[in-house]
Amino acid sequence: MRHFSSMFNGLARLRRGKNSGNGDGREAAEAMAKDAKKNDLILRSSGFVNVDGSNNFASVFSKRGRKGVNQDCAIVWEEFGCQADMLFCGIFDGHGPWGHFVAKKVRESMPSSLLCNWQETLAQTSLDPDFDLESDKKHQRFHIWKHSYLKTCAAVDQELEQYRKIDSFYSGTTALTIVRQGDLIYVANIGDSRAVLATTSDDGNLVPVQLTVDFKPNLPQEAERIIQCNGRVFCLDDEPGVHRVWLPHEESPGLAMSRAFGDYCIKDYGLISVPEVTHRHITCRDQFVVLATDGVWDVISNQEAIQIVSSTSDKAKAAKHLVECAVLAWKKKRKGIAVDDISAICLFFHSSPLPQHEVNLVTTSK
Repeated sequence: MRHFSSMFNGLARLRRGKNSGNGDGREAAEAMAKDAKKNDLILRSSGFVNVDGSNNFASVFSKRGRKGVNQDCAIVWEEFGCQADMLFCGIFDGHGPWGHFVAKKVRESMPSSLLCNWQETLAQTSLDPDFDLESDKKHQRFHIWKHSYLKTCAAVDQELEQYRKIDSFYSGTTALTIVRQGDLIYVANIGDSRAVLATTSDDGNLVPVQLTVDFKPNLPQEAERIIQCNGRVFCLDDEPGVHRVWLPHEESPGLAMSRAFGDYCIKDYGLISVPEVTHRHITCRDQFVVLATDGVWDVISNQEAIQIVSSTSDKAKAAKHLVECAVLAWKKKRKGIAVDDISAICLFFHSSPLPQHEVNLVTTSK
């Protein structure tokens, strides 16, 4: 129990918030967020985060496309929940008339809600007489985070539906987030943004490992759920290969993803806001992870993305370099199609990169 109680360090304020009668400690979590922002531990715009003594280095960049207002947004929160070894980062891709407001609302709500649910799950688990954290620490921590994420996403979606200042009936957002806790990362994905890890193979090459599934409507398990709920999945004649979700008797709303927050017009027809939650143990071979919206992955391969980031001498500009390369690739590969909003987070795991002779970049034909 001594080891388990150490996981609560820094959460005393959350517990006090819960005991003070505010129900779920949300006010205490939001106070933590305000303090973190004041101390430059939270980044909500293009830039970078590098806290003294931390192994994390995060580069963030977002560029508006040619479709109007930028509906992408991101967040990086160092010392998440006052935990020195924890970091939260997320990228959100809004869509629909109110998509930019929905994305920012989810970005605002999700971290605090996740903190509250994580603390609550920790407390409930510690009271279980059969619980032994040390017997299988990685599995137990993953179970705690997965439960916390599932509960959080359900609450955030319900809260968004009831939030009258934003019309989310025909608007929504994807959400791809990562929590790093020591040498473990927990990845939760709703939508078609993607996380790709760059790791060093046995032969010294830097290779990509895709950590998430792009939740497109034509994936067999996604299409099956949508069809069972009387939704429809098909491509328009002028968009071959682009599968979208449609209402039973209307050619609306035509979503290009099968999971999202908001979009309540089609929530009864197969669209869900349930995240896929996974985890990975970070080793000295793992260099960084890229979180990016579909504007990157529509035109840049996983291998190309990690090469671009690795070749950037200034890590603070890594995300900007990747986004700019994606914009150029979009103009070459998708002529005549308006460039999408494009955003990326590059999260480096080690304070200093491996010496150059220890990492070889794999070259691929363009």
